[in-house]
Amino acid sequence: MTEKRAKEKRKEQKKEKPKKKKIVITKDMSILEIIDKKPEAIEVLFEFGLGCISCAFSQIETIEQGALGHGMSEEVIDKMIEEINKIEPEEEW
Repeated sequence: MTEKRAKEKRKEQKKEKPKKKKIVITKDMSILEIIDKKPEAIEVLFEFGLGCISCAFSQIETIEQGALGHGMSEEVIDKMIEEINKIEPEEEW
């Protein structure tokens, strides 16, 4: 195989690989929306003391509102969001 053909083949292989869609979570998203987009975030929520997945307000309350309601500071909320955003999606889109 020539060097040129090898380079072309590598390019083709890169194109064929489906890329994971980056999902960015923000403080203004509802808790339910976050869980829907990143189910793995449930573990992080529990680690930060939020059992919001079963709460009736999870559909309408943002993650920030819920966390503030549980006495979290803005700094802790930012850290929680940061941890959720570190999670890579398990499925490929």
